[in-house]
Amino acid sequence: MREASKLTQEKVADFLGIGRSAYSNYETGERELPLSVMEKLADLYGCDIILMYESNADVVKDNILPTAFRVEDLSAEDLRQIAAFKSVVLNSLKMDRLLGK
Repeated sequence: MREASKLTQEKVADFLGIGRSAYSNYETGERELPLSVMEKLADLYGCDIILMYESNADVVKDNILPTAFRVEDLSAEDLRQIAAFKSVVLNSLKMDRLLGK
C-alpha cells in the first residue's frame, strides 16, 4: 500500500510518530503491527483494515483511495489531514453501499 501510494517508509513513519526502522520492522513482518497503527494506516490509504492482509498487489491497488496530487513534499501533518479526509470519504462510500446507492 505504501508503494502504491508513492510514500517512503520515512514519510509513513513520521505520520505514525515512530522511527523509520520500527516501521520497516512492521513492513517486513519482524514486528507485529498493533491495531492502533493498522487503523491509522487504513485511514492513510483509504481502505478497510482487512486489506492489510491482502497479498495480491493488484487487489490492493484497486481497493485503496488514491491521492490525486504529489506526495513527496508532504509533512506528517499533511498526511494526517489526508488520512482524516480519506476516512470520511471511505465511510461515506460504505454508507452509500449500505443504503443501496
